[in-house]
Amino acid sequence: MKKTRQPMPEQEAQVRRHNFDEVALGYTPEMAVLEAERCLQCKNPLCVAGCPVGIDIPGFIQKVKLGEFEEAFRIIDAQSSLPAVCGRVCPQESQCEGKCICGVKGEPIAIGRLERFVADTHYAQSTEKIVPPTPNGHKVAVIGSGPAGLTCAGELARRGYEVTVFEALHKAGGVLVYGIPEFRLPKRIVEREIEQLRALGVKIEVNTVIGKTYSVEELMKEMGFEAVFIGTGAGLPRFLEIEGENLKGVYSANEFLTRINLMKAYREDSSTPVLHARRVAVVGGGNVAMDAARSALRLGAEKVYIVYRRSLEELPARREEVEHAVQEGVELMLLNNPVKVLGDDKGFVKALRCVRMELGEPDASGRRAPKEIPDSEFDLECDSVIIAIGTSPNPLMKNTTKGLEVNRRGGIVVAEQTGKTSLEGVYAGGDAVMGAATVILAMGAGKNAAASIDRFLS
Repeated sequence: MKKTRQPMPEQEAQVRRHNFDEVALGYTPEMAVLEAERCLQCKNPLCVAGCPVGIDIPGFIQKVKLGEFEEAFRIIDAQSSLPAVCGRVCPQESQCEGKCICGVKGEPIAIGRLERFVADTHYAQSTEKIVPPTPNGHKVAVIGSGPAGLTCAGELARRGYEVTVFEALHKAGGVLVYGIPEFRLPKRIVEREIEQLRALGVKIEVNTVIGKTYSVEELMKEMGFEAVFIGTGAGLPRFLEIEGENLKGVYSANEFLTRINLMKAYREDSSTPVLHARRVAVVGGGNVAMDAARSALRLGAEKVYIVYRRSLEELPARREEVEHAVQEGVELMLLNNPVKVLGDDKGFVKALRCVRMELGEPDASGRRAPKEIPDSEFDLECDSVIIAIGTSPNPLMKNTTKGLEVNRRGGIVVAEQTGKTSLEGVYAGGDAVMGAATVILAMGAGKNAAASIDRFLS
């Protein structure tokens, strides 16, 4: 068995930093088979235990090894509503691949790359039409069309439920369309996955804000929905709460990426243009920070900095995303913490004042807390600052749904494994419960809630 995985073909760094085309180009059939041949087909596959939606990973990889790509897709499709999405953006290194026994003495099997290959091959070649299941006579409303909502809708539709998804924005997909850039997740992939759900019979109502257009109570008492799933995500941005955050050129990463991804603000003919800054400071160290930094480069910035108060070891973004960002020219300014945004006499950003940090002794959990180094302030020249330090659940559902219990962070309180809220017939999952997390965890929550709703109604 080869200890190293098949490398993924990708655009050259100095080419891709000037376009929004997908960076990773995908495996060829030959590459996919060679990678699949590395799988040990463990009798007790830890990779499956590491997958939040429980895909039969050895099963689909064995089919890839045999060249039976459509059979591989059927195995994945039995458990996952969004295989082409998951193959691109799931943090496999900390989930299925992180459990792979091949990673002990070499590199783990490239499970995510194989999942992507299988899904893309199916969609490129399959002419099979989806036949909606026989209706079972029950109606369910799904609030939010992100990964949790779409997964819940798909699972219920396969069981014969009449499902309507209500989306606040003008386009379905939630964070998949407004949060993740085109170069990581092409929007045609998301649209294709959504069309599969529509073919199953799922109805999608856009421009509909539950809590404003309709309340949860109205959905259930007046519109005939017997159960409701809340998958509204975590779209409320957090800020640093430092002086100067109201200056022109300061964005939340949420707004910056939404305007680029959903509204195509990078185009010359955009009706909602975004500032094409020369020097950009992105505050934060997660995947969203990397997405914002890499997007700023593609808008033509000469210099883009990631300002993060801890070291490289604590950087929460996926290693692959960090490597891609650095290859493209993003500069990591680690162990630095912003304390003030400085502006010029016209109210535009001119610099970000930072203080240098050092890591203290480990706490009880083993994490080393950052602390300021005295007299170490400096000004980082920039004309735009993007705040990417996380998001919280939008309070709209809490404020408009009587009796819905939430925790101190605004997350909806649910029963573990079932997703049941404090209200009868109302379930929730994904970022609306956990706060900002991963696509696959949201999908797992949507899948669990769908099973619970099915038990509740049947």
